[in-house]
Amino acid sequence: MWKAYRDTFTGLSTALQTQLLRDAGLSGSEYAVLVALSYAPDGVLRARDLCTELAWDASRLSHLVARMEKRGLVVREECAQDARGSMVRLTDAGRVAVDDAAPEHADAIRRHFFDLLSPDEVATLDAILQRVRDNLEHLDG
Repeated sequence: MWKAYRDTFTGLSTALQTQLLRDAGLSGSEYAVLVALSYAPDGVLRARDLCTELAWDASRLSHLVARMEKRGLVVREECAQDARGSMVRLTDAGRVAVDDAAPEHADAIRRHFFDLLSPDEVATLDAILQRVRDNLEHLDG
């Protein structure tokens, strides 16, 4: 069962990342950043908060944001409350990119995952995954 879960997670991740790159020209990581920023007030988050939300380390985010800045998807700004911190802001081009990518990405998720499950199976899987996630949140370090 564990191997089936691992292989399914890997296969689904690969299929969804391939779809994003093909249809939107975005990597899965770029899309994750754009989605997080698109839900943030004014499209801006402190870099450390973005790291927390995505469960990434600062180095990974920094390198990705630098590449995304070159493409005009985001900009970095100084943090007004703390000169050591930085803010990441979604640009108009970034907003267009995430808005354009979202419908096809959601359709791919539906096709590759939800269409294969009954409503009862979705509810059961949701309960199981929430229980596992809740357990992980209570781990000490």
